[in-house]
Amino acid sequence: MQNESETVHQIIAEIGRTLGYPPAAIPTQIDEQKTSIVLDVKPATLCNWRCTGRYNLPFIKTGRLVRYRIADLAAWIAKRRTGAEG
Repeated sequence: MQNESETVHQIIAEIGRTLGYPPAAIPTQIDEQKTSIVLDVKPATLCNWRCTGRYNLPFIKTGRLVRYRIADLAAWIAKRRTGAEG
């Protein structure tokens, strides 16, 4: 059985592979477009989630720019995982 930290690190690596980053060059933050690719939703859906508070997906907003920390995204995905382990 994996602990939560191992699971999050595996998800971070998977996000990096999905976006085409080499393991040593995974960025700390990604934009809304790349986040939508990772979650397989439209960017407008992410905007809706932010505006309505539907999901507690942490984001960083500076002016009009919206960024998502990969570590936060991985932790959010890990918390939402359901089903049998093993």
